[in-house]
Amino acid sequence: MTLRVTFLGTSGAVPTARRNPSGIYVNREGEELLFDCGEGTQRQMMRFGTGFSISAIFLTHVHGDHVLGLPGLLQTLDFNDREEALTIYTPRGTTKTVETLVTALDARLGFSVEICDIRPGEAVYKHNEYEIRSFATDHRTRSIGYALVESDRKGRFDRERAEELGVPVGPKFSALHEGTSVELENGTTIEPEQVVGPPRPGRKVVYTGDTRPTEETVEAAENADLLIHDATFGDDWVDRARETGHATAREAGEIAARAGATRLALTHISSRYPGDATRLAHDANEEFDSAFVAEDGQEIDVAFPE
Repeated sequence: MTLRVTFLGTSGAVPTARRNPSGIYVNREGEELLFDCGEGTQRQMMRFGTGFSISAIFLTHVHGDHVLGLPGLLQTLDFNDREEALTIYTPRGTTKTVETLVTALDARLGFSVEICDIRPGEAVYKHNEYEIRSFATDHRTRSIGYALVESDRKGRFDRERAEELGVPVGPKFSALHEGTSVELENGTTIEPEQVVGPPRPGRKVVYTGDTRPTEETVEAAENADLLIHDATFGDDWVDRARETGHATAREAGEIAARAGATRLALTHISSRYPGDATRLAHDANEEFDSAFVAEDGQEIDVAFPE
């Protein structure tokens, strides 16, 4: 089952020749979600082949490098004859700013746009197999992060044990795996828990947007399969990180380690590191050994935890 993350933009506030402003695209079994929409996001979507079938857009905050791509993207969706309504989620108190961006084109879109302002701690988007939860972040404006959390999967079916108990191969296997008891020809009842293991966790992807390190991020990212965290600066600019409401790569590594995450993607890279930013990975890996600097166009297939 697909859960693929594509990094559309990994730069800080100032783009570089190598990095576009912020944008994260997630394809979850054909459902497409966009997190932040910096300037040029629509071109990045074309460049990296994600397509434009977006189900919803989630904004972490309304600084320009996270939202200025909205007018162009909406116009492109309109030119592509989109008719399906689109919902944009944004932190509480920022609705008017987003409305201004949506209406900046002075043109009537062929689809409706609903803007939902949300608070931290909400399940803002619910699907029958996962939900997206908001959590508090610490930037210099109203901001939130998002956690995509899949539901638990069914436990493993123990075929060998089922056969030992006399369950015939066929529909009764499926019934037991779905949680229904079955009766054998000799009158014996087999319960699901006799042949089905405990539920297995689904996957979790967490995106902070711009933030200082927070306890809320640690909680939201607990056992995350992929944590995408602000890592604007290295150790050489730690004071600047504090002043501007950002995290250093090392601080992101500390958060990932405390959360028990599996992998850490460092993003929102300052233009002070225009070329090779491996020094940031080095800082983070001293605290957490599975960190990498995300690059524009990079794809990550998130595997199920086993």
